[in-house]
Amino acid sequence: MERLVLDPTGRDRDAETAELFERGPATPIDILGVRAWAVADPELLEELLKDPRVSKDGLQHWPDFAEVVPTWPLAVWVAARNMFTAHGAEHRRLRRLVGTAFSVRRINAMTEQVEQLTAVLLDELAAMPAGTPVDLREHLAYRLPIQVIARLLGLPDALADSFRTTVDRVFDTTRTVEEAVANLTTFYGMLDELIATKRREPADDMTSLLIAARDTGDGEGGEDGSGGAEGSGGAAGASALTEEELRDTLLLVVSAGYETTVNLIDNAIAALLTHPEQLALVRNGKVGWGDVVEEALRRDAPVAHLPLRYAVEDIELPGGTVLRKGDPILASYAAAGRHPVRYGEDGAVFDVARAVKEHLAFGHGPHFCLGAPLARLEGATALRLLFERFPDLALAPDTELRPVESLISNGHRELPVLLEGVR
Repeated sequence: MERLVLDPTGRDRDAETAELFERGPATPIDILGVRAWAVADPELLEELLKDPRVSKDGLQHWPDFAEVVPTWPLAVWVAARNMFTAHGAEHRRLRRLVGTAFSVRRINAMTEQVEQLTAVLLDELAAMPAGTPVDLREHLAYRLPIQVIARLLGLPDALADSFRTTVDRVFDTTRTVEEAVANLTTFYGMLDELIATKRREPADDMTSLLIAARDTGDGEGGEDGSGGAEGSGGAAGASALTEEELRDTLLLVVSAGYETTVNLIDNAIAALLTHPEQLALVRNGKVGWGDVVEEALRRDAPVAHLPLRYAVEDIELPGGTVLRKGDPILASYAAAGRHPVRYGEDGAVFDVARAVKEHLAFGHGPHFCLGAPLARLEGATALRLLFERFPDLALAPDTELRPVESLISNGHRELPVLLEGVR
């Protein structure tokens, strides 16, 4: 079978998704020059995501790692040393450290803060000139998550916007190798600045917590934030971070901690404004804002394709296809969220009252997203307060919703609306 070459611009994701469906549960693909298997069938993907024969550690389990990384624009997605690219005991060690900052107690304590931040942003929207289109991706979907992650990490206000720019470039899959390397160098420079600041002036934030684990050699926190996806345990001191792991863990939290939530909020608003009958179900009390969040996550997974995983040994799939030891695997979440094997022939339909609500937008198994509860909190809060404050909200006339230029990030370049509706 000829390999499907994934479009780095993400311009026609619907056609690409249809092609993945037609080709079967696992499809040979080319992702910016790297040969891999894309898995779009949610049943198969769910099994592989929890299979111990599948690793995220390319350094250990991808024979082409050393050859590919220096010349691949997506190298940071496979070469950074943090829980995202770790496997087995190393993954458990790193996840346990970050999990402390995402404990249920900490997330619950942020509820009021998320509401306050959202209210301030909506006040700023209300103060804009009447009748003028407003880009909600820029002024709400972006700004709320970056402010939340800034407070979680203890980012100085002066650094927050700079971090946003570098994260956007990490998700931009149209950039050259040279541009990607230059952006990563800038990113690490800002992380070094943040670490130095927090070493001098520690506070009650995630960055200070991770620095303490690095500098004291004791990563055993007082809370287990693993969420049950991984077991805890290990001797005190076994969770110490290297300096590289400290930087790359912060890189992961900054990147994954806000870009996906931006897309969640963006996609949910766009879906409600283009499906007024679904918005009416919420307003009539037939479904809740949490239902809207889950349906938006299912139908438009914030991450379309996530690089990469690797077969630790030969794995025979149903139907006889064999993933050979060392083969890269791409989790195609956007396609999995619409697949007819789980959602029937109407998988592309936005239906907030859908009976089957399960999805893989946050992953599954050991690498299930630690930030999922926070993303859900931000999404439901932003939607509820936005539509309460602006009940006549509507897309600006002649709006064309264009995808961001990325095969990873799944959202829109802009989301222009009229706050008081179309008159």
